[in-house]
Amino acid sequence: MLDSKDFISQLSPTLFWDVDISTLDAQKHASYIVERVLSRGRWEEFKLTLAFYSAKKVGEIATKLRYMDKIVLAFCVTYFDIPKENFRCYTERQLHPTHWDY
Repeated sequence: MLDSKDFISQLSPTLFWDVDISTLDAQKHASYIVERVLSRGRWEEFKLTLAFYSAKKVGEIATKLRYMDKIVLAFCVTYFDIPKENFRCYTERQLHPTHWDY
């Protein structure tokens, strides 16, 4: 089992370009880390994140994220087998539709 520092050190520093990566704690900043891996990470980083947190926990975190790209949302719905209506980013998007839907 990886510890927090080993896990974070195996993730690409480009995912966390806006923060000092040495200050990240895998448990305390789990939502932030999962969001970055889902939106910008490579497949290997996604698998590493699943191994560290568990698929169930990553799925739970994903449902609580405020924003997720439509493609990432579709992937999460399929991969974690969770209805899109359970995702916060989907329900908030429905409450605040934009003029242009690309």
